[in-house]
Amino acid sequence: MTYPGESEAAMAAEPATRRLPGRGAGVIAGGAVTSTLVAVALISLVWTPLPSGKMQIAHKLQPPLSYGLLGTDQYGRDVLSMLMAGAWNSLSIAAAAVALGASIGTVIGMFAAARRGLPEAFIMRAADVIFAVPPILSAMMLGAFLGAGRTTAVIAIAVFMVPVFARVAAGATRQIWSRNYVLAARGAGKGDLRITIEHVFPNIASQIIVHATIQLGLAILTEAGLSFLGLGTPPPAPTWGRMLADAQTYLETAPWLAILPGSAIAAAVLGFNMLGDGLRDLFDPRTEGRP
Repeated sequence: MTYPGESEAAMAAEPATRRLPGRGAGVIAGGAVTSTLVAVALISLVWTPLPSGKMQIAHKLQPPLSYGLLGTDQYGRDVLSMLMAGAWNSLSIAAAAVALGASIGTVIGMFAAARRGLPEAFIMRAADVIFAVPPILSAMMLGAFLGAGRTTAVIAIAVFMVPVFARVAAGATRQIWSRNYVLAARGAGKGDLRITIEHVFPNIASQIIVHATIQLGLAILTEAGLSFLGLGTPPPAPTWGRMLADAQTYLETAPWLAILPGSAIAAAVLGFNMLGDGLRDLFDPRTEGRP
């Protein structure tokens, strides 16, 4: 029985032995965009043009370049400072959620593929059920118990990521368990746990990293949606999603309030997708020999 994404994961389970000509453009372009976003997020921890929460009612709704580089919002807050601080909030939540979901999902997927049979079928069916619940709905249910906040957003996104990585890890692991060196290790008396640690995980790690890079873009988009609905980081900390929500009233009078955070979200998602696709091209053996 196969599951969505397993055949691709299995084919890319072993690292590529050489770089593929002409395949580095996506890595370079995506790396440039994501590196810039990460640098801006880190800089915002120590410096922004103005405090991101500082209100200046006398200077509200100023267009870009008239007061500050990117203007001000309805409360006179500096939009550039809010975008910089929002980059850290969005990226940190997305990274934490993907790391948590990838860790749990990879362990579950490797265990399912190693055990096969009923345990594998049960785990994969449970993953299907979890995957069917949108992260927005998960966050709403968690918010009813935990309250809206960063923790709720991280858990909601991570829960959605677990079955994704479980499928990828299970498909790649199943292929590795059929390799001769794994059979030789089992014949030498190594147990399943030791084989998994020493032979399986090192061979699927590149695939997990590539998939995590792609999922970071989805996590950022999901975090923006949660913040838009008020389920993300609570105010006054700025987030790109809440900036979009606040800008709805001013779409005609101050369109930059929606364009700027929307562009930041689009750039982040595009950058991580390009980086992930580029890495996948480099590691995927099926692309060898292609121009």
